[in-house]
Amino acid sequence: MRFGSRDLAGPVGCVVVALISVAHAAMAENAAFTVGNYPVEASAENAVAAKNKALAEGKKAAFRSLLKRLVPVTAYGRITQLKKADAEAFVDGVSVRSERNSATEYIASLDFSFRAEEVRNLLRRQGVPFIEEQAPTTVVVPIVRFGAKEQGKTDARWNATWQDLDLKNSLSPLRVEPLKPVIHVDTVAMAIAADGNAQRILATEYQSEQVALVVAEVDRASKKVHVSVVGRDAVGPINWSHSYRIVDGDVSYALELVAVVSLGVLEGRWKAMKAEFVGGVSALSGPATSIALQVSFSGLHEWNTMRRQLLDTPGVEDVRIGAVSPRAANVELTYPGGAPTLAAALAGQGLSMMQSGNTWLLRSRF
Repeated sequence: MRFGSRDLAGPVGCVVVALISVAHAAMAENAAFTVGNYPVEASAENAVAAKNKALAEGKKAAFRSLLKRLVPVTAYGRITQLKKADAEAFVDGVSVRSERNSATEYIASLDFSFRAEEVRNLLRRQGVPFIEEQAPTTVVVPIVRFGAKEQGKTDARWNATWQDLDLKNSLSPLRVEPLKPVIHVDTVAMAIAADGNAQRILATEYQSEQVALVVAEVDRASKKVHVSVVGRDAVGPINWSHSYRIVDGDVSYALELVAVVSLGVLEGRWKAMKAEFVGGVSALSGPATSIALQVSFSGLHEWNTMRRQLLDTPGVEDVRIGAVSPRAANVELTYPGGAPTLAAALAGQGLSMMQSGNTWLLRSRF
């Protein structure tokens, strides 16, 4: 069907536009359930068999990668409970970014999208905690230098390594930017020293409050790469450092490892913060419990605000709104860990929950 500008002007066009908007919103909401730019490779007796083998193995590996993305680091041990899960059953689609093959080999970079609700249900049934809410985007500036006193530079190959990571679908989405000429070596040193003045300079130059430098110092003498992730991400100030061996003189591989681990660190920080917000990992892993709420408010504006706070609270599902009067509303929902855990999560948003018989009363504390 073809839609011109005139076609979209009428009632049918409005419906089409609304449906497209809803679809885009759903895709954004479930972005964390797509594992993008995932490398696959396989060999077999012929090209078709090699491709089928690569796809089958890729689905399993991408599914494991998805689980490690969603599950807090402190609960990684529980992922073993899911080893019997059939990854194929959770795949929603596969798209090709690039591929090449020979008579017996198949090599590709693929995007695997997974059925979000089915994955959620699997994790809940097994009592495995998970975080799916994405953080606000952080600007990351990769810098390579070959000595502590060197200015440092943006290395095209390492930049490409960062761009090849699944930055859009990560729980900590990143936007990679080059080191700007105006950023002096002293500013980088100040950032590593956790000097707040450096962060103000970075925020101004990159037009974002969330800017993190990833400074990789290649130390050939000790055969190591020393990395510092400094600045501010969605959680807050960060000053993390580590060292990695350069194996067989392969600096590129060491830098690739630094990029992968650094992204994992940023994701881990976000997951830890979100888990703490809802009462800890144990709260996330508890069974979803039905809760009846009687919401009290002063008017329509406060009701809309409280309703949005409930809907946006991680872990809140199956929200059903019953009778609504000018001053109250009946709401039923489910939440892992039950009403006391939800009360703790909402307290941080200025909402108060008190039990009255089988019903919980919810009102604003402000």
